[in-house]
Amino acid sequence: MDIMTPIIATNAASLSPVALFLQADIVVKLVMLGLLAASIWTWAIILSHALKMRRAARDCDVFEREFDRADDPKAFFQIHRDSAFPIARVFQAGMFEWMRSKASRNMDREGTRQRLASGMGSAIAAEIDRLGDRLNVLATIGSVAPFVGLFGTVWGIMRSFTAIASQQNTSLSVVAPGIAEALFATAIGLFAAIPAVIAYNRFGHGLNRMEARLTRFADGFHATLSRELEG
Repeated sequence: MDIMTPIIATNAASLSPVALFLQADIVVKLVMLGLLAASIWTWAIILSHALKMRRAARDCDVFEREFDRADDPKAFFQIHRDSAFPIARVFQAGMFEWMRSKASRNMDREGTRQRLASGMGSAIAAEIDRLGDRLNVLATIGSVAPFVGLFGTVWGIMRSFTAIASQQNTSLSVVAPGIAEALFATAIGLFAAIPAVIAYNRFGHGLNRMEARLTRFADGFHATLSRELEG
């Protein structure tokens, strides 16, 4: 029993993640490094996007409360003329078009309504595109990483069969390192892909909610300006 314990400990140590990486073939090493880099990039995007969406939601909450209390849209516009968060930019697009239309001597009411809707709709699309920047990277990593890990798996298994052929030995000690490297590459691929897919779906839902929120605000503001046109 005492003799077997060091052997088991040695084998466990040789199959640790660090040992598997160090003894891996150069191709499998490159696959592992690429997947680890993709995983780090994924988590960086996840954290930055989560902070960006939280900040945008908080700014929208404050802006809508202030807008509901405001009596004069023009005075409120002067306060938020240079604000850079999404809902403020939608408001700015509507006010810029409103002021240009009001400055015209022969203002077309129906044309003004259409331009207001078009201007704020374009601002909403631009803000959603800006908020969704780099989410396509998550989609790419989520779809590609498992196949990259599978490539490392196939290469590691091929190396195991090559070892069997060269040593004419099918014992576990011969095939275990290559198979372990192969499975480890697959695990890293899944480690990179799973968070990317979950985050992409979650953030996509968050973007849809933000787009709906901006659209509701634009519709309400459009209605307010339309009533002023009728007056």
